[in-house]
Amino acid sequence: MALELARRVPLEIVSMDSAQVYRGLDVGTAKPSAAERAQVPHHLLDVIDPDQSYSTGRWRTDAIGTVREILSRGKVPLIVGGTMLYYRALVGGLDALPQADPEIRAAINAEAREKGWAALHAELAKVDPPAARRIPARDAQRIQRALEVWRLTGKPMSSLQGRTSAGLPFSLKAFALVPQDREALAERIAARFDAMLAAGLVDEVKRLRRQYKLSAGLPSMRAVGYRQVWLHLEGDISAAEMRSQAVAATRQLAKRQLTWLRSFRELEPAEKLAHSFL
Repeated sequence: MALELARRVPLEIVSMDSAQVYRGLDVGTAKPSAAERAQVPHHLLDVIDPDQSYSTGRWRTDAIGTVREILSRGKVPLIVGGTMLYYRALVGGLDALPQADPEIRAAINAEAREKGWAALHAELAKVDPPAARRIPARDAQRIQRALEVWRLTGKPMSSLQGRTSAGLPFSLKAFALVPQDREALAERIAARFDAMLAAGLVDEVKRLRRQYKLSAGLPSMRAVGYRQVWLHLEGDISAAEMRSQAVAATRQLAKRQLTWLRSFRELEPAEKLAHSFL
């Protein structure tokens, strides 16, 4: 739909996808092809290497700057993607939390390797009980962040959340494409992953592992599809298990996305946008 709109409206596309920001993650993220990018300008793709991290705060800053640049050229910015956390941050602002600290994160990861994330979750429960109640004991990324904030500020992360950043410097009209047929959606998800496998997803991950110093804990390799391929390449699961787990994880992701979409009252059906221009 976005590409069809680009034929009718002088627009540029801004990606709202937390996996497409990584260079080399192409097949498993359904990143727009070179031909599609030649047809209409795309932004916030291939921003960083997959051995690095890219925060929601950085995306918000980059997205706002990109939208301003597009508007200055007299074009229409179209933000497209399914990372609902990015959308919520864009429209609602961000909690006033400190930036990530590589040294503190490295120290926390070293402790996790020695004691396990369950022990660190228990530590979090002592310094920030509300955060520990919200964060599952197996959610390493969120445990790491909560402990990092505590060690950086001496304050519980839960006490800092809710203090938001400034609003948007432009107006935003939001549309959502919400599938109604759940069975058809499940079939499309399975077919989509099969197509990714046929397009070389496993080889893509092999190449990334050779090219970069990656680990299973990096955000890029925790992306749905990549996480399961990683486990397969490590010998932890079979090819059949890789497929079934990736499809199941994608279905769970879609379910969470739909839940988020229902919570955003300002969203209008994408069909309304299409009927305005197509």
